[in-house]
Amino acid sequence: MVKKFGSFIANDNLNFEVYKGEIFGFIGANGAGKTTAIRILCGLSTPTSGEMNVAGYDIYRQTEKIKQNIGYMSQKFSLYEDLTVYENIRFYGGVYGMNIAERKARTKEMLDRLGLTSYENRKIGDLPLGWKQKLAFSIAILHHPKIVFLDEPTGGVDPITRRQFWNLIYEAVENGITVFVTTHYMDEAEYCDRVSIMADGRIVALDTPENLKKQYDAVNMDEVFLKIAR
Repeated sequence: MVKKFGSFIANDNLNFEVYKGEIFGFIGANGAGKTTAIRILCGLSTPTSGEMNVAGYDIYRQTEKIKQNIGYMSQKFSLYEDLTVYENIRFYGGVYGMNIAERKARTKEMLDRLGLTSYENRKIGDLPLGWKQKLAFSIAILHHPKIVFLDEPTGGVDPITRRQFWNLIYEAVENGITVFVTTHYMDEAEYCDRVSIMADGRIVALDTPENLKKQYDAVNMDEVFLKIAR
């Protein structure tokens, strides 16, 4: 994958595979090119060059198929703050092409699981950040996509809520959803099956957390990242 903006190369010959049913960590500092790559893989941006398939569909010719088979959650914007919990679910269910019966059944199931049934008529803006994040993730997989892209989904939430959020990720993987996640928290990299580390638009390391720690003689992923950054 190559993506250029004029003379600036945001994604410099990225080459990787994500396996079905795994949690793939996409790690790097701000400006490393992570979000640009995710936007391309979601069919929201066109690459300058390269061959890419997402959920079995070609990035150039089948972008609408890709959008139907993925979920996406961003740290900055995922839910409409001035709509209620139920209105957000109804809106996104329509975007994902779910019929009314299917949407109602999954909405009840989701709200029961999250313990938010009594809050369905509350506006999103009135909810704590941790609740918003867990709800946004659950809505991103409401339609049972093949793969869900999470762009720094736990930014700004406390450690306990982050742990709860990762339990939701594990549940999604058990249900057959592949997870592609970016994060600034190196302890979260430990939860991934494999980790790709980016710097200056390139992938500089890609392996399991255990193998990366052995390769860089590090006790944790924080040390791995610092050694690569230096």
